[in-house]
Amino acid sequence: MQLSARRIAEHVAAGELSAVTLFDALMERIATENPRLNAFVHWNPEAGRAEAAAADARAARGEALPLLGVPFTVKDNIWVGGCPTTQGSRLFAGFKAPQDAVAVARLRAAGAVFAGITNCSEFACKGVTTNPLHGATRNPWNLELTPGGSSGGAASAVAAGLSPLALTTDGGGSTRRPAAHVGVVGMKPSAGIVPHPIGFAEPVFGNSVVGQMARSVGDVALMLDVLAGPDPRDPQSVAVPGRFLDAITAPDPTGLRVAYSPRLGLGFAVEPDVARCVEYAVRRLEWAGVPVEEADPVWPEGAGESGLMALQFAGLASLYGDRFRSEPGLFDPDIAVQIEAGLRTTGAEVARALHLREEAYRALGAFFTRFDLLITPTTPVTAWPLDQLGPTTIEGRPASPRGHAVFTPLLNHCYAPACSIPCGLDNRGLPVGLQIAGPRLSDARVLTLAAAMETMIGWSAQPPMRVG
Repeated sequence: MQLSARRIAEHVAAGELSAVTLFDALMERIATENPRLNAFVHWNPEAGRAEAAAADARAARGEALPLLGVPFTVKDNIWVGGCPTTQGSRLFAGFKAPQDAVAVARLRAAGAVFAGITNCSEFACKGVTTNPLHGATRNPWNLELTPGGSSGGAASAVAAGLSPLALTTDGGGSTRRPAAHVGVVGMKPSAGIVPHPIGFAEPVFGNSVVGQMARSVGDVALMLDVLAGPDPRDPQSVAVPGRFLDAITAPDPTGLRVAYSPRLGLGFAVEPDVARCVEYAVRRLEWAGVPVEEADPVWPEGAGESGLMALQFAGLASLYGDRFRSEPGLFDPDIAVQIEAGLRTTGAEVARALHLREEAYRALGAFFTRFDLLITPTTPVTAWPLDQLGPTTIEGRPASPRGHAVFTPLLNHCYAPACSIPCGLDNRGLPVGLQIAGPRLSDARVLTLAAAMETMIGWSAQPPMRVG
């Protein structure tokens, strides 16, 4: 399925393409390819076909909705009314969501057709997509590798052509990193842009947002136009004037003050192939007449990989610690380690992490008084073997299990928008991602630069096992 979401909606509205025919073809692809990928954990062809038929009927009545007939997937930690929604956890095996999340309801109202639930790590708290309930999701570029996590099911499905759009979450990079590992676009909007008052409690409240994944920046912008808007039930939600699609129509990044930080000012290890691809994309931007200055945010002490993890550990312990004490065998062993750490975490440690988050927010805010946007690698490595939490070394240095995740979480703690776009292939032929970030509520500006760089880079690579 290589048509953009925008083109699908236009063709369905004009009667040039049947949403039912499109949906049936998609179900055939999923049935063929999902046994290899394990990207989907639930789909209902009959219910989806009824939604597609309703889209065709709306087209016949002359309705031209922005996502009319466009299939979309939903990550397994976002509610879809009446569907199994498990967070990849045996604790929720058999749970059916009582109603749609706001984002799901808004996509459906815009004419989109629900195609299925995609796999994620347990509670969306691990950097690979594997869990005791549904197993591991594989990367379509190499089935022996991980697509990353926690939105690996969504990423593999979009990359393999099994859905043009995916609804995800991003609490520390869970949308952007998998997008980078499979060569698609992943957007983490500013906190509050997409309200999320209905669904599971988040372990790190305030950090996680509803993300968007697609094969182009244009489709991400189209999704955001449908999803954005305040909801009185969400204390973070805000109104944003204008349309995101306007920001990527003939995008002009000239005049923007752009910074490039190769290691985010924290000395992170980065594989040479990743650095090469990102730097070449930055040079292309300069050749197009956009000055780029190499500069780093000045972070407070402790703002690296481990300084803020106490919030996730304590959040998991607060939500699931009692159940863990009584039935530890129900949990993914990797998540059990985090819950145990949370049970040992003191209130003072949580308070210190919250103060550190505020200091980091101010530090990044100070950086954005000098610059409009920041470019970094999305991840310091490309995809690694399926059975590992992370690569054992990066740039020749020993790497912790979270060493692959270092460029994304601070932006969540700072409530900032960030978009990952593919920018090249490493020497193994695996995708590399580039991250563009800005201050909170600068989402349109982030998308402007992302769209411009997408055109400059001219990404067209597809995974070898691509469907269609």
